[in-house]
Amino acid sequence: MKSESGRFTDGVQWVWLDLDDTLIDFRANSRTALRAVYAEESLDRFYPTADGWVAAYEAHNHKLWERYNRAEISQDYLRVDRFATPLAPFWPEGVEALEAFCRRLDPLYLSILAKGKAMIPGASGLLDHLRSCGYNIGILSNGFTDVQYRKLRNCGLDQKVDLVVLSDDIGVNKPDVRLFRHAMERAGNTCPGVHVMIGDNPDTDILGAVRAGWRAVLFNPAAAAVTVDGPVVVAPSLGLVKTLF
Repeated sequence: MKSESGRFTDGVQWVWLDLDDTLIDFRANSRTALRAVYAEESLDRFYPTADGWVAAYEAHNHKLWERYNRAEISQDYLRVDRFATPLAPFWPEGVEALEAFCRRLDPLYLSILAKGKAMIPGASGLLDHLRSCGYNIGILSNGFTDVQYRKLRNCGLDQKVDLVVLSDDIGVNKPDVRLFRHAMERAGNTCPGVHVMIGDNPDTDILGAVRAGWRAVLFNPAAAAVTVDGPVVVAPSLGLVKTLF
């Protein structure tokens, strides 16, 4: 892939990747975990079908993550409310009992989620290719520390990366440029021009990277083809992302 000044990756030393829905198939693993929670905690008391429960949870959880990424709510609020709000209309007891129940659901869900091994097609091949090309490889994620490392181990990705930087490390989320600066400091190279970010979220991964002066690759399966817009390349598959490097 060429730009006006040469290859898109000219001068790149560090390749950073988002984890969920970029390398790990978070949606598939989450739905498996949510169905397991539904069965184990008899949530058919509230939702007649597991599909109905999953849909209600996902719709609300998506909105909460948008607010969390904007630093409008705390992690604790997100982890409780994503269960509490979908259950509240059907909950027969008081608010305190509902919160206590949701605090029981949260670690159960996360434990099952962390064991999920579904990955985005081409993820392992991309990491192996980056390694063979001599790039340093980092993970840059807004996910929770107590879960992300388990995901990496269970999917066998921990041995394929050099550095893991999480929003929990400093208490700010992508797209906050401070997290990208923290990643550069951890990598030992604070020159933005040697870093590139690969991620699926334009509002967190890509916006934050560009603001930090990095180049970025938006992994967008809905895209029709590889396109270039200044410091950002859009690619519809990880196989095509690999061809950029």
